[in-house]
Amino acid sequence: MLLVEAVSGMPGFDATSWFGIVTRSGVAKDIVQKLNTELNRIIQLSEVRERFDSLAATPTGGTPEQFETHIRSERAKWARVIKDSGAKVD
Repeated sequence: MLLVEAVSGMPGFDATSWFGIVTRSGVAKDIVQKLNTELNRIIQLSEVRERFDSLAATPTGGTPEQFETHIRSERAKWARVIKDSGAKVD
């Protein structure tokens, strides 16, 4: 799992931009685990952390399952925001 977040910086406004690395469906679990292990290792390198810091972004390691939970949570949050706003596609 690689999750990189940048917080909005506005009090009371819970919005972060984020990105991560995903694979296509059906990739073998051992390959996913190897990629995850390497990404978690790489984001601990000082030069990588310094680069993210310079972009005001925070890389977060974790598991593929944690990333899936994050994605599901974000989808639910923003679906609710869209529904509550009454926004419609033209």
